[in-house]
Amino acid sequence: MDCEMVGTGPGGRTSALARCSIVGYGGDVLYDRYVRPAAPIVDYRTRWSGIRRHHMLNAVPFGSAQREILRILAGKVVVGHAIYNDFKALKYFHPKELTRDTSKIPLLNRRGGFPENVAISLKRLVKELLHKDIQVGKSGHSSVEDARATMELYKVVEAEWEQHLLLNPEQE
Repeated sequence: MDCEMVGTGPGGRTSALARCSIVGYGGDVLYDRYVRPAAPIVDYRTRWSGIRRHHMLNAVPFGSAQREILRILAGKVVVGHAIYNDFKALKYFHPKELTRDTSKIPLLNRRGGFPENVAISLKRLVKELLHKDIQVGKSGHSSVEDARATMELYKVVEAEWEQHLLLNPEQE
């Protein structure tokens, strides 16, 4: 899963969900919708989010999107990069034992030659481990591309990481 946010509130400092993309294990798109925040958008953050004013014309209201997204996520292992930001934008807490955050998997950092205790950007991990370029250009991120890249990263260490979690259930 990957979400894109826009800014609401004073100075646009409050992040609000504006797009959510969920892909299956094979990369197939299960959900991809633009979401209209409840509060007025102050900053589209287009450089990062890829969101523009016209995307909001047919966007799904937040409450409707949230219900559909939570229905899809219920009982599933959810993979994302720095996924706590996405859950926060969804105003949702997914069970820790069903959450796989690729920004917090030391095995990925180790395989990429990065320090284990540092959050490495999705772009850098994907470049180093999958030899792919994502988030290129000035039009912002694609949440579908980022969700697929995150799933591919997870697969690199899936067997080893899941075994580790079985043996150490208190860890993420």
